[in-house]
Amino acid sequence: MSDAEIGRHARRAVIASTIGTMIEWYDFYLYGLAAALVFGKLYFPSQDPYSATLLAFSTFFLGFVARPVGAVIFGHFGDRIGRKGTLVATLLLMGISTVCIGLVPTYEQIGVWGAVALTVLRMLQGIGVGGEWGGAIAVATEWSKFDKRRGLAASWPQFGSPLGMLLAVAAITFTSWAGSPEWFETIGWRIPFLISALLIGVGLYIRLGVLETPVFKEMQEKNEVAKAPVVDAIRGYWRQILLTCLIRTGQQAPFVLFTTFLLSYGTKNLGLEKPFLFNCVLAAAALSLFTTPFFGYLSDRIGRKRMYLIGAFTMMAFAFPYFWMLDTKIPMLIVFAVLISLPIHDMQYAPQAAFIAESFPPSVRYSGSSIGYQLASITSGGPAPMIAAYLLHTYGTSSAIAAYLAFIAAISFVSAMFLRDRSKEDYTTNEGWARGEALASGGAVPVPAPVSARP
Repeated sequence: MSDAEIGRHARRAVIASTIGTMIEWYDFYLYGLAAALVFGKLYFPSQDPYSATLLAFSTFFLGFVARPVGAVIFGHFGDRIGRKGTLVATLLLMGISTVCIGLVPTYEQIGVWGAVALTVLRMLQGIGVGGEWGGAIAVATEWSKFDKRRGLAASWPQFGSPLGMLLAVAAITFTSWAGSPEWFETIGWRIPFLISALLIGVGLYIRLGVLETPVFKEMQEKNEVAKAPVVDAIRGYWRQILLTCLIRTGQQAPFVLFTTFLLSYGTKNLGLEKPFLFNCVLAAAALSLFTTPFFGYLSDRIGRKRMYLIGAFTMMAFAFPYFWMLDTKIPMLIVFAVLISLPIHDMQYAPQAAFIAESFPPSVRYSGSSIGYQLASITSGGPAPMIAAYLLHTYGTSSAIAAYLAFIAAISFVSAMFLRDRSKEDYTTNEGWARGEALASGGAVPVPAPVSARP
């Protein structure tokens, strides 16, 4: 294959990863938005609004709990049989679950079974998303063309997240404008979920046209494909998995609060209108479309670790001013706070993909990076809205939530200090990755093949 053909297939792989990730995050964010707006009333009726909201966010949390399960399942197959086929499976699982959510009857129609069905489908969504990320990053970056631009290449699948959120918020906004509040609570909210069926077809068409990555093909030729990649990843790279989880702590929870929890807090505690908050989040997501690839590019220039540390420190500094601006109820300050929240988040989110993927050799890259990345769903992203709701209910002030944000950002900062920057090392072979590890530790080059691949 000529260099021109390799370059063309590499670019197609990045586009496929980005669009596929966008579709899956569109599906995932829809649930969070609906949980903040209507699910408490429709599926968890209660005389106490706080209890209903907490129950709705509990099902939101279950989607995060399921994500490490998806990371283990699809991580195994992604490292065992290939990146491409595994990503097709995650897309189907996510899309079908989302369409079914749009068809679930409410509490008034089938009682508690509506909440049960919603919970099961949310968990299936979480399993699909849990298996998506590691494969999307591998497909986008495991090409020699991107050796010096992995930060930028890996930021494009990350770009799919704000793009998916932008589409999800836009879909909810347009349907809420299309009729009365009563219409939205009965029919309108279901339409964005059903639209996912069309997106599945687009995503499948694009992903089926992508080649398997050269890195995985080379592992197959060298008989370096692990037989038990999840076991190998946990046994040999548990430290990287743990640090991956911890560096995400101060990135994922703030994102959930800046988008999902904001809608609940803004409408119920500050008395703001839903359309106003939707527009603010839409504007922030639109700005994030530019800042995500920019900070990915910047990480190629100054190093992944340095970029991440800058982002975590900035998040610490932003926690209290963010809520101070919201609590003024002054429209311009609220717009400014929401508008800059996601770009500040992107200072960690954009370099994160390459930073994490580079921490694992190719033989366990899908498994190791997925498990570490998705474990943060349990420790950070999933409980974030419930913790925020609890802190607000208990202390009656947003300063408690701000302190929580600052604390978890500090965890990310400290954890990133212990994760080595491999942005300039060989990424494409087990042997090259092992050589970089040995040089950094001052030891001999270890055997590159994974334990479970050895005869």
